[in-house]
Amino acid sequence: MTRQVRLCLNLQATGRHDAAWKTLPPTSDWIAGIDYYTEIARLAERARFDAIFIADRLGSLDAASYRRPWRGTDPTVLLAALARETEHIGLVSTNPAIHGNPFLLARSIATLDHVSKGRAGWNIITSQEDVTRSALGVDEVLEPQARYRKAEEFISAVDALWASLPEDAVVADAAADVYIDARRTRPVDFSGEFYRTSGVLPLPGGYQGRRPVLFQAGASRQSKELGARWADALFTSQRLPELSREFSAEVKGLAAANGRNPDDLLVLPGLFTVLGATEAAARERKRELDELLAVGPLVELLTAQLEFDVSRLDLDAQLPYAELAQRAAAPAVTARRDQLVAEARRRGLTIRQLLFHNLSGGQRLIVGTPEQVADDIVEWVDTRASDGFVINIDVQPAGFVEFIEGVVTQLQDRGRFRREYAHDTLRGNLGIGGAPAGGRASAAGESSGPVHDGERR
Repeated sequence: MTRQVRLCLNLQATGRHDAAWKTLPPTSDWIAGIDYYTEIARLAERARFDAIFIADRLGSLDAASYRRPWRGTDPTVLLAALARETEHIGLVSTNPAIHGNPFLLARSIATLDHVSKGRAGWNIITSQEDVTRSALGVDEVLEPQARYRKAEEFISAVDALWASLPEDAVVADAAADVYIDARRTRPVDFSGEFYRTSGVLPLPGGYQGRRPVLFQAGASRQSKELGARWADALFTSQRLPELSREFSAEVKGLAAANGRNPDDLLVLPGLFTVLGATEAAARERKRELDELLAVGPLVELLTAQLEFDVSRLDLDAQLPYAELAQRAAAPAVTARRDQLVAEARRRGLTIRQLLFHNLSGGQRLIVGTPEQVADDIVEWVDTRASDGFVINIDVQPAGFVEFIEGVVTQLQDRGRFRREYAHDTLRGNLGIGGAPAGGRASAAGESSGPVHDGERR
């Protein structure tokens, strides 16, 4: 059976390329302009994309924000507005699982799911960047083990809250003067190492009894284990097909070990595309954008990603692979560094070339014609390197129109991507199993009743 490609759009302010805004008429709409984002959301829906994905860095302005536009809106609030302007496309909001409050997050995402009639997703992140901790007044930096214990608790509490008010508990029995039958609720009494919450969520945890779709981002072993337990889709940075096949096989194997159908866990790497009528035209387009960038910030980014001072090196030489191999790094850094180093070595890139090949912050870059991009997408899906992609556009909205008219049309003509939506919900359009509100435990048939002492449902 021909595998269908899954496509999500990473909704950014002006596009993935940091110089995109310099080619557009100046405006402040990129920060919070609802009409601008509505236009892009409608384009994505007309192209029959599975979802709009909003990656978010929670925190105040950082150094990069002074050099380029940054979408500043709360992702869940923005997506709730876009829900009223669309009918079928999924709406995935990024929110942390180690900051904030499980009850507030459970209510927020459940509300988005009801507002959109089953199209909401929560992208779970566990990052603890300086800009986030400073904005939230958090001084502590958790070690990996503690960080993932905290995330596990947060997700478990949210999942339990989503299960606490089943739809059949809303009986609306006027004669008996009973609107909600308390006997049918599943009160939460959650007390863990990091979080406590009790009571019943004041709305069902998902539209028509199905919980919102869970995305998760990360590449370390602990991140993969967390995603295999909870996520419906993994947003990941994969730059080489063989490494992505290894990643995909591993996480789907972990999902199976958790008693799940591995086909219900999608692997969706990021893909940054630059298109042209010919490959030469695409490369010229990227070159013109690249020339608008300063090298200094790119060096700083690569230094952070490698945990290795790139500024002291000859930019026209290759990376010092032997020295890098001897340098230890945090697990999350190691996973991304391995991808960067492997691609640089495979392509024979100098450091300067790698700087401009790394503009997506870790997502794979492909420069070429719509046919070449479509070929690449199909090859990755057919060889089980991925189930689809989260697409990053160089310049929005014009570059997105070109992607739709070129790449999407190519995929549709080959029978690899839908021409019409088959479902009204994100879960249906992604083709994944229908997890009840209450997720893993409810799906496993656990009896109803309260949740105590931080146990994972």
